[in-house]
Amino acid sequence: RAQAVFVLQELTTVRVQDPRVQNEGSWNSYVDYKIFLHTNSKAFTAKTSCVRRRYREFVWLRRQLQKNAGLVPVPELPGKSTFFVGSTDEFIEKRRQGLQQFLEKVVQTVVLLSDSRLHLFLQSQLSVPEIEACVQGQGSQTVTEAILHYAMSNCGWVQEEESRP
Repeated sequence: RAQAVFVLQELTTVRVQDPRVQNEGSWNSYVDYKIFLHTNSKAFTAKTSCVRRRYREFVWLRRQLQKNAGLVPVPELPGKSTFFVGSTDEFIEKRRQGLQQFLEKVVQTVVLLSDSRLHLFLQSQLSVPEIEACVQGQGSQTVTEAILHYAMSNCGWVQEEESRP
């Protein structure tokens, strides 16, 4: 008798979408992006998450991953172009695609998946200093608690629904 063997393939889908300009019209305006993660991987605490991050936070994340990755190359981020020809919308869209490609490569790199900063970046709304404190054990919660707390509060989803006109 032949026995069917099913191997559950680990899949992680990460999408960078919905760029929004914050503080529009002021000198400190910036764009943030929604990061949607859906996975069946044991590496992740929450199976679905949704957070908003800005480019500057991606830059920080990449720097941290590089420090901890040893010889493993960390994917590149889209450039911070000061001379951009074309519309702002085009620039934002190009950057969005670049950020998505960056995260897609990162979540497929086993060494990088062991970095708890990555998990907090993707699965909590903690700020960069709060992520640092949490990883160093100086926060009020462990990494897992912070992620579960955010997942339980479900604020990533609720905000999305309420903010629609």
